[in-house]
Amino acid sequence: MDQVMDIITAQNLTYDQKLLQLAQAAENSVDPLHVSDKFRYYFEKGALCDMNEGKAPYRPRYILADFQKFVQNGSEFLRLKPPEDLDDLLTSLCILYGHIPSVTGRPVYVGNLDKLIDPFLEGVSDQEASKKIKRFLNFIDRTVANGYCHANLGPEATRAGRLILDAEKELQNAVPNFTLKYDPDITPDDFGEQAVLTALSCASPAFCNHRIHRQTYSGDYGIVSCFNILPVRGGGYCLSRVVLPRLADLASGVEQFMEELLPEALQALGEYMNERVRFMVEESHFFDTSFLVKEGLVDPDRFVGMFGVAGLCECVNTLLKDHGGFRYGRDEEANDLGDRIMCKIHGFVEEFPAVYSKLTGDRYLLHAQAGLAPQKGVTPGVRIVVGDEPDNIMDHIRHSARFHRFFPTGVSDIFPVETTARNNPAAILDLVKGAFSIDDKYLSFYIEDGDLIRITGYLAKRSEMEKFSKGVPVLQDTSHGAVNNYRNNHVADRKVRF
Repeated sequence: MDQVMDIITAQNLTYDQKLLQLAQAAENSVDPLHVSDKFRYYFEKGALCDMNEGKAPYRPRYILADFQKFVQNGSEFLRLKPPEDLDDLLTSLCILYGHIPSVTGRPVYVGNLDKLIDPFLEGVSDQEASKKIKRFLNFIDRTVANGYCHANLGPEATRAGRLILDAEKELQNAVPNFTLKYDPDITPDDFGEQAVLTALSCASPAFCNHRIHRQTYSGDYGIVSCFNILPVRGGGYCLSRVVLPRLADLASGVEQFMEELLPEALQALGEYMNERVRFMVEESHFFDTSFLVKEGLVDPDRFVGMFGVAGLCECVNTLLKDHGGFRYGRDEEANDLGDRIMCKIHGFVEEFPAVYSKLTGDRYLLHAQAGLAPQKGVTPGVRIVVGDEPDNIMDHIRHSARFHRFFPTGVSDIFPVETTARNNPAAILDLVKGAFSIDDKYLSFYIEDGDLIRITGYLAKRSEMEKFSKGVPVLQDTSHGAVNNYRNNHVADRKVRF
């Protein structure tokens, strides 16, 4: 009850933020999952993590509704007819967003917005369309108000896409986060450069390697939350993770880590994920009762479980500290060990039988998990710890591409750049092309001194973080975690490029 009273009496939370935290406190007051002793052991040591998703999963972590189908059919449950004009479309989407749950309590995916909006622009002037689009984007920013909310653009250039990029540049909103599905064979250079200039103004959009990701699932995919790649008309059941540095802390050496601790921890995590998914499907009855399923906006067979990996860098550095002190991202000996560890994890996930995972052949998929705010010494996914980044950005990208290959459900890198980069967007776009040609999967950029900044993958405003750190309530609750993440991961010290 102390936790409940702490939430109720908090002076730095808004009413909506208190409501969401109280709901999670209620969920965590029960413990219906059957969890193994091995999982509990590694969980208590910090080597396995449930991502604070709640003890009684009653909805999927992430949902990607089929908005195209919604536009075509409307919704019987919401008493909405198919939209006939731009006003109908934007209003209908706003209504639907309020009925799509997630681990945040808000929608994490609001659609490939340019594809949704563009067919409704016929007969609408740029001036009028821009006004309506900006109003719509402000609605999302002010009501969803969570940095995990994500919108997609591309890969084709559209009139709507250009208007959205212009609007984002002007509005300077943190929500929704945008990603451009980029393919140099499809996306024209002028549209790509416009996206670069927008990113160098408001840290969004990021760039996703569409050539690779479109092959991940049958049917369409979307980018949600930080950089999660998931199937449209489905989503992600859960994201649980192995925290590699804490597992390395338990090891007497590399071989014990590889042959004993890692396999045991991975098995415990896989079994835990199966129990979460089983409870969600069989006992919470979410898929039996949701109108999203009944109206075909979501298909239960298109959900996947994300098997998360965090802190490969510190793990390798810990295991090698008494063996030459080789550093991940700097020395080939360390990079090779990192590759060996990831091959071991990948091999396990490829063989482990996942429940209710028809789309992926009864398997979970790896995700480079971006971290939790309170944790120190756990660099997101397979990134290089701040301070050890290679001097040459292409060396950095080549290292990233080597490790990106393991992660079908999301992996990324973030690069702050000098303000002068705005003078040459073609150079940034050429960098993206080069990175994607060697199978790097996801890149994002932001100006070194801008208010909007990428934390782990989501966006936050430095100005909001500063207010919250002083005890002032702020609109976006992701600013709460951003404060600690910014400090603990030394985000301010990232190597500035160009």
